[in-house]
Amino acid sequence: MTRFEFVSEKQYNETLNKLLCPYLGSTYDSLKLPCRATIGSAGYDFYAPFDFELEAGDSILIPTGIRVKMENGLFLMCAPRSGLGFKFRLQLDNTIGIIDSDYYNSDNEGHIMAKLTNDTHDNKTVTVKQGEAFMQGIFVQYFMTDDDFVTNKRNGGFGSTK
Repeated sequence: MTRFEFVSEKQYNETLNKLLCPYLGSTYDSLKLPCRATIGSAGYDFYAPFDFELEAGDSILIPTGIRVKMENGLFLMCAPRSGLGFKFRLQLDNTIGIIDSDYYNSDNEGHIMAKLTNDTHDNKTVTVKQGEAFMQGIFVQYFMTDDDFVTNKRNGGFGSTK
């Protein structure tokens, strides 16, 4: 079973507090689950939980309020929406986000975050309004080698599998 879910309201608010987020208008009730725009879309659009603006060279960490439950053998690949990348060189700081299937059960409830940077060379400002799509996630199947016997378990996000 593969599906998007909201993290708990408690987890979302704790994340905002940890990040000392000054994000006005960011409320749990305003979160939207990712969805595809058309029947032929590969990507599930993630929606901004608040308005944000990035001048050239600026970065922001977006707590999406979303987690994803998926079967082993799948991961969610995240990238900026194509139009934002093309117009502004908006980039994820880790170039492509990889959300593993076992991230769902982490201490932070598998809360998906996106750190974005406006890498424009044209001094353009990126403006995204609350509820607008800013990132897309695509489910990808992967395979393991016959001699893979890993038994380690995850408990965290960035850098938790050192």
